[in-house]
Amino acid sequence: MYAMHLPLDPLLRQLKTGGLHPRSLIHRLSDRIEAVDGTIRAFLPEPGRRERLLGELALLEEQYPDPALRPPLFGLPVGVKDLFRVEGFATRAGSRLPATLFDGPQARAVGRLKKAGALVLGKTVTTEFAWFQPGPTRNPYNTEHTPGGSSSGSAAAVAAGMCPLSLGTQTIGSIGRPAAYCGVAGFKPTQGRMSCEGVIPFSPHVDQPGFFTASLSGVEMVSSILLEDWQGVPADLPAPRVGVPAGTYLLQAGEEMRQLFHLQVRGLERAGMEVVEIDLFGDIEPINRAHRRIVAHDFSRVHASWYAQHAPLYGEHSVAMVEEGRQVGPAELAAALDLRKEWIQRVEDVSREEGIDLWISPPAQGTAPRGLGSTGSPLMNLPWTFTGMPSLVLPAGSARNGLPIGLQAVALRGADEVLLHWAALLSERVLRIT
Repeated sequence: MYAMHLPLDPLLRQLKTGGLHPRSLIHRLSDRIEAVDGTIRAFLPEPGRRERLLGELALLEEQYPDPALRPPLFGLPVGVKDLFRVEGFATRAGSRLPATLFDGPQARAVGRLKKAGALVLGKTVTTEFAWFQPGPTRNPYNTEHTPGGSSSGSAAAVAAGMCPLSLGTQTIGSIGRPAAYCGVAGFKPTQGRMSCEGVIPFSPHVDQPGFFTASLSGVEMVSSILLEDWQGVPADLPAPRVGVPAGTYLLQAGEEMRQLFHLQVRGLERAGMEVVEIDLFGDIEPINRAHRRIVAHDFSRVHASWYAQHAPLYGEHSVAMVEEGRQVGPAELAAALDLRKEWIQRVEDVSREEGIDLWISPPAQGTAPRGLGSTGSPLMNLPWTFTGMPSLVLPAGSARNGLPIGLQAVALRGADEVLLHWAALLSERVLRIT
């Protein structure tokens, strides 16, 4: 097992107080990458990574000579999914296409991290174009199992102790699922609150970036840097009324996962929290189908010119998605987008009518599947991405096979700050099911 977590808050405190010099952290993480990434393969190879980081740190120290005036992430190395453009790095989006096709200005999210003092540790592996063509990354808990996708490298890098923070994206379940499989925290904010600018698109209608940390430690602080219009949360918020979306949605999870989720729910109730079951989605299939058709349509449009020039360089899963998307006509797309609008409003209406502050559910159908030929199913994340709601996957112990499990917590659109406040409460009370 290669798992080794670096909680973010203690690390930042050490950097700020001088207990840990950024130079030492660079050496520590570079040593870790050299020791384990030949097996985990979370990062894209980069000769001279250590020397580059030390040089960038020296420039940063010249810019901020007074430690008291340094920004909050000063000297913190972060991983960046290879869909985000980063100055000085090629962007390939996990593909064999010429990197020059994806040239453009640096991603806004990367710029915000750099402005806060972070250093780019390196590009992390993504599945091809963030779809189902798996990359080489392995799960740090068991290298015979997938880390999930498409943000496979970002989740595995954090889980293996190679970086304390990494960026990812989600179009269906590409943050929530790998977070659950790799036993780390994965946060996808409300759609639109974290910029997609400078990120190679999959589906512009639903793409939603986010990030990974080893635990809840530091998630709120990083969110205050990356999200638009970050607001504080009142300290005296009462415990939330929690909803469980019963019905066909929940039945998509495997039997063991449903049993473990039931234990988590009972744990919440024993801790004094009110939990109610509501058949929120009814028949989940129309939602699943509409989301699939939206992203297929968008994918084929995004790739139209690239595919026309470089079709032989595409993997089989990406080819199939392009061809599927070509079959989605204007009327079908409009109907799917109308259904999405209806469900955004319906979930908000039900939540308010029933007094639900927070929804919880399994973040995956089960633990990470064996083998690297598949990245697992994203269906447990899909409706929350479909509705653009903020979702956070919390590490929650392990299943009988020793692989990680998580808990998915979701709030109303725009309530990201409140979600993180309540997620800390969930984590404190019930999230160690062993």
